[in-house]
Amino acid sequence: MSILTRKIDTSHGRVYSFDMDAEKVEFDPAKPHNHLPPLPPQQVLETARVLKAVIDARSELAALNTACRLIPNPEIITSTIPLREAQASTEIENIVTTNDELFRAQWSVDQEPTPATKEALRYRDALRRGVNLIDDRPVSERVAVELCSILQGGQAHLRSTPGTYIGDPVSGTRAYTPPEGIDTIQRHLAAWERFIYSKHGLDPLVLMAVTHYQFEAIHPFYDGNGRTGRILNILLLLQEEVLTLPVLYLSGVIVDNKAEYYHLLRAVTAEGAWEEWILFMVGAVAESARRTSALVDDLRTLQDSTTARVRDAGVTPAAELTELLFVQPYIRIADVITAGLAKRQTASMWLSQLVDAGILEELKVGRSKVFLNTEALTILTRR
Repeated sequence: MSILTRKIDTSHGRVYSFDMDAEKVEFDPAKPHNHLPPLPPQQVLETARVLKAVIDARSELAALNTACRLIPNPEIITSTIPLREAQASTEIENIVTTNDELFRAQWSVDQEPTPATKEALRYRDALRRGVNLIDDRPVSERVAVELCSILQGGQAHLRSTPGTYIGDPVSGTRAYTPPEGIDTIQRHLAAWERFIYSKHGLDPLVLMAVTHYQFEAIHPFYDGNGRTGRILNILLLLQEEVLTLPVLYLSGVIVDNKAEYYHLLRAVTAEGAWEEWILFMVGAVAESARRTSALVDDLRTLQDSTTARVRDAGVTPAAELTELLFVQPYIRIADVITAGLAKRQTASMWLSQLVDAGILEELKVGRSKVFLNTEALTILTRR
């Protein structure tokens, strides 16, 4: 294998060229990358280093899947952890909200969420929609359009006009100019989709890494490409059955290493540096699986101890009420009634007893009361 590179500073707009197994590739950041090479690249993707990283990540994913199975009610994590992913993925795009703001908006504690929080909630909605789709409609261009439409709050369209670039809008300096022309974009998306379902023989984690790069390089929409691509990552892992629930907090690791994430994306385009990119993405899966497993374990331990405390406070049925407190860490009297656990007077009495026992915190929101499971929220909102 021959990978000969001529390195440049792409911020100065010079042309990159490299020879990869005698296939000459040229990249000029100032020109539309219409000749984006199709997948797979000619170089070996599953190197010894990559395969070792895949083994480690698969082990962490197996531990996460086991932790999820030990949760009696999966809704405890599927109703909360995806909110963390939504917050982090929007932060990568410099749309900044906090986990606390997002949780408060989710359960209508804040009646007027910030614009950034609303953006993150649309990410949550898009992820939920994608999870509901993949049994009947696998990862595809069609799914990507639907997800991006939810993110944008209106029908998403493939780019049909020139002028899109990634770089400094003040100086006009371009780090990357994606393909232009709707026919060109459609051709690249069709090839991307065909590759996913071809006989490529790649491990699902490697497949996720290479197809994520390709989708971001195509940059098919006017806005929402990064967030759409990161939802597709989760959906692909679910579809390939290496993840059992949509609770992988992958964007949290990416936002902590944002500069490296973008640097390695560009390095694939400019240098054909696939190995380092794949190692980064597979390592991000492993690290996020470790973090999520720890969070799930902490929630399960807290749920067990909270059940005992609820019972000691004289409230029954303790297990069922505690479960509800973790599914909805911001809870109202009406939620207890809707769950069929008690009528209004009893529900109100129970929640007041739990406040007196230090299990819940009472908060006035307008003319109503909201009760906070503060210990669960501490776990769910930590970085």
